[in-house]
Amino acid sequence: VQLQASGGGLVQAGGSLRLSCAASKRTFRNNGMGWFRQAPGKERQFVAGINWNGGNTYYADSVKGRFTISRNNAKDTVYLQMNSLKPEDTAVYYCAASRLAYSTNYSYNYNYWGQGTEVTVSS
Repeated sequence: VQLQASGGGLVQAGGSLRLSCAASKRTFRNNGMGWFRQAPGKERQFVAGINWNGGNTYYADSVKGRFTISRNNAKDTVYLQMNSLKPEDTAVYYCAASRLAYSTNYSYNYNYWGQGTEVTVSS
């Protein structure tokens, strides 16, 4: 395993969760990183991205103002702070490392994927 996602769980609407994605066996400090999610019966979608040094971040419109992506390169870890969660945020969340120094919203630009962590938001 080279990317390990954790922090998912069951939370009520309006609550918060913090996802973590830790790298092992290799470093991704020079890579853009992203979070994607996939709800049951739906395609995987981009959630948030961050460039290699954390200087630029990108968000899907559906999560802007509620989610924050960050990274700690000293720990080779990327985070996704999720606030004001809604039932429609329910999905399996995946972290991924971009082939590039920056992130994009296209999954084909990511060549390493974590195993996913499940987030369930109850109404």
